[in-house]
Amino acid sequence: MSAIRQMTYQPAGRRAATVETMTFGRLRELNDGGTQRADFHVLAVIDAGSGSVTVDFLHRPLKDRSAVWIPPGAVHRWEDIAEVAGHLVLFVPTAPVTRATRELVAFPDLAAHWSIPDLDWPFVDTARSHLVLEASAPPGDSSTELPEILLSALITRLHPPHAEVRLTHPLFRLFRSSVEAHFRQHHDAGYYARALGYAPRTLSRAVQQATGRTAKAYIVERIILEAKRLLAHDRLTAARCADTLGFPDASNFSVFFHKATGKRPGAWQATMAAD
Repeated sequence: MSAIRQMTYQPAGRRAATVETMTFGRLRELNDGGTQRADFHVLAVIDAGSGSVTVDFLHRPLKDRSAVWIPPGAVHRWEDIAEVAGHLVLFVPTAPVTRATRELVAFPDLAAHWSIPDLDWPFVDTARSHLVLEASAPPGDSSTELPEILLSALITRLHPPHAEVRLTHPLFRLFRSSVEAHFRQHHDAGYYARALGYAPRTLSRAVQQATGRTAKAYIVERIILEAKRLLAHDRLTAARCADTLGFPDASNFSVFFHKATGKRPGAWQATMAAD
């Protein structure tokens, strides 16, 4: 377990900039190996080398011609990145300028990572290079809109694996927003169906098509993720977690956590401490 370093978006030298880029070499200079949580998006494009990043307890490999997207609020830690070459693009949620990329940024995969096909790589590489160039221009030489336009082009060229399915399911987007706002108080899919004005079966079908999981499974997964964050990084007891996440008592929360993970909260917390 480790305390989380909270990072706030602060672009170097360009107050109005909503997009910033850095190399993995620069990341190595800044990275202390600790656990971080940012209030901005981190999109990494890896040219070559191997390493890893852990995002909300999921280990993601970094390899040649691949990408990783870390959304705001995700707890992450960079590991074994000494040989990794590439760039990171840091941007605020409002930076993209096209409708499709804005919607995608509003509903990112919580831990997306994917390989970039050889046929796509020249387009990704060119879009990334153009963005890096414009993002590094002196403030007086460039409008802040150019990096935002080029960010949208890069995201489009990267073809994130969750892009098409998420953007074609407006009901899922509404459901996801509602879950993010209310999962600490409401744990049942019926509540969200009623709040959104849809039949439970219609809602669950939309979530299944977008994520491969039922609405109930999606809610459980979101609650468990938050519980793990609280146990591992905030070091809360099961009783405090129960109170924070809207369970009537520690016993009820413990049963819920065990059913979803196979371990009691205390045992899981001890495992993380040993790591």
